[in-house]
Amino acid sequence: MSAVPAPATRPDPRDLTGTGLDEAWVTDLVERTLAEDLTGGSPLPHAPDQAVAHDVTSAATVPATQRGTADLVARADGVVAGLPVAARVFARLSPSATIVAGAADGDVVRRGDVLLTISGHVRALLAAERSALNIASRASGIATATRAWVDAVAGTGAVVLDTRKTTPLLRPLEKYAVRCGGGSNKRMGLYDVAMIKDNHVAAAGSVAAAVAAVRERAPRVTVQVEADTVAQAVEAVEAGADFLLLDNMPPDVLRAAVAAVAGRAETEATGGLTLAVAREVAATGVDYLSVGALTHSSPILDLALDLRPA
Repeated sequence: MSAVPAPATRPDPRDLTGTGLDEAWVTDLVERTLAEDLTGGSPLPHAPDQAVAHDVTSAATVPATQRGTADLVARADGVVAGLPVAARVFARLSPSATIVAGAADGDVVRRGDVLLTISGHVRALLAAERSALNIASRASGIATATRAWVDAVAGTGAVVLDTRKTTPLLRPLEKYAVRCGGGSNKRMGLYDVAMIKDNHVAAAGSVAAAVAAVRERAPRVTVQVEADTVAQAVEAVEAGADFLLLDNMPPDVLRAAVAAVAGRAETEATGGLTLAVAREVAATGVDYLSVGALTHSSPILDLALDLRPA
């Protein structure tokens, strides 16, 4: 486990540099997430104090001028992700808040570690609490699960990939979390990689016809073809596929498919993969293992906010 650097070495915890997350997308996510909790989805008031006033519990029980400090704390061991987005949630409702990082995305943390420390108006901290935790817990859960897969195939040369099986409207965050866990992203959507599956082949008439049609319409796009058998894998690579999705093949068949392809296309194992067989599958020589469960089934990492009123 890597040691967590001292907070003094941390950059601004709200900085998105190096995350690959789009500034406008993150701003919109923060707005929508807070609006869901504070206004039932109606546009969030621009003025922070007006937005915070929608937290009926805190508005009734916390003096408007009361200040305090809150620690965002890990309640379980794991890999953290989404901290810059969580920090922006707090900053949206308390622009003058002081936010100090105790960890960075991608760090391995232990139960009890402080990930962020936020000092500001207590009403704002409490109004932002659940939205910030939901984002960071979800992203950290994905990063933690991804790291387990990456560790399972370490040394084999195989790379762990995600899929398009993401939570609607959260794909950039969830795929970022996969990267924080040491995995890689496959395609972001239907626009950046062509994935020819059985229905496309049926519509086009053959694998070769489907590949040719994609090449004609989108010549610069990577073309991936799904194969269920070694023969289909060979047919696809001979048709000009760049990438083969080897679907639900047992290890011995995967090994044969990799040998038959002989480096003419990249190979990806998918379908029915579990951590228990990850290393065996990786040892067949495939370039990638794609795991939909990283984004559709990872449990959250338990995080909490501990408040210290001034």
